[in-house]
Amino acid sequence: MASESKTAIYAAMAGNFAIAVTKFIAASASGSSAMLSEAIHSVVDTGNQALLLFGLYRSKRPPDFAHPYGHGRELYFWSLIVSLTIFAVGGGVSFYEGVSHLQHPEPLKDPFWSYAVLAFAFLFEGISWIFGWRVFKAAKGDQGILEAIHNSKDPTTFIVVFEDTGALIGLAIALASLFFGQLLRNSYLDGAASIAIGLVLGLMAVFLAYETKGLLIGEGFGRETLGRLRDSIEGDEGVEKVNRLLTMFFGPDEVMLTLEVRFRRELSAAEVRSSIARLKRIVRKEHPEVKRIYFADESIFEDELEAEENESEA
Repeated sequence: MASESKTAIYAAMAGNFAIAVTKFIAASASGSSAMLSEAIHSVVDTGNQALLLFGLYRSKRPPDFAHPYGHGRELYFWSLIVSLTIFAVGGGVSFYEGVSHLQHPEPLKDPFWSYAVLAFAFLFEGISWIFGWRVFKAAKGDQGILEAIHNSKDPTTFIVVFEDTGALIGLAIALASLFFGQLLRNSYLDGAASIAIGLVLGLMAVFLAYETKGLLIGEGFGRETLGRLRDSIEGDEGVEKVNRLLTMFFGPDEVMLTLEVRFRRELSAAEVRSSIARLKRIVRKEHPEVKRIYFADESIFEDELEAEENESEA
């Protein structure tokens, strides 16, 4: 999945760079504010894909003394930076260009190059979207789109397809403003389209930032996954009760699990150790992404501690 995500990012970055260059040329030739906003949008997307690749690279670094749990969460940090970049640079500049064009409208020049670039951009953004969608579709399985985005622990699987979807919406807005502005001889539509593109980017950025925030501050398994994991652990012959299951993602493929388990009272120390080893095998077989498993000793000796406290009180 990681290699497929990288392929989708590389495809999107190459396409957006080529599109950005041609959009700037078309914006200069036609004087279209919406086209300039789209060019800025493509530059931002190209930079964002570079940031995602940088985050992937940094997240793969091994643990060190200062970071004993590794650097997996660095991917979440750079994903948040991508969201902020879309909002501040993409949305902000597009909105500013639109307002400026409404205050000082200029008639459109020859729109031929704008139409040609929009057709070119639709083609390459569509190809990039297909690459991203394939990765996202494989990751989401039977889940709905919003549900899959919310449950995903790998932002690279949905940020690329989300950006490409926003880009296609922006291209549709730019095309509509160009066509109707020329048809109605209304130069204000171009500025209004630029503002609309800015709003689309802003809303998209807020949504991505919200989803990435949860990953950055620490998320664990969902309720259903925890329920199945609890059932598997309680099904072990040495376990009397599972008190708590605590999980946390340190990266898309790295989870820490802390268990509070009450073992059966008749078990010897050797049998408890054997049960612990067996439980680790069960967990890792079902969830290979669980790299670290810790057992809380308070749960193992809970009954003995309670008995000692009762005797001292008596």
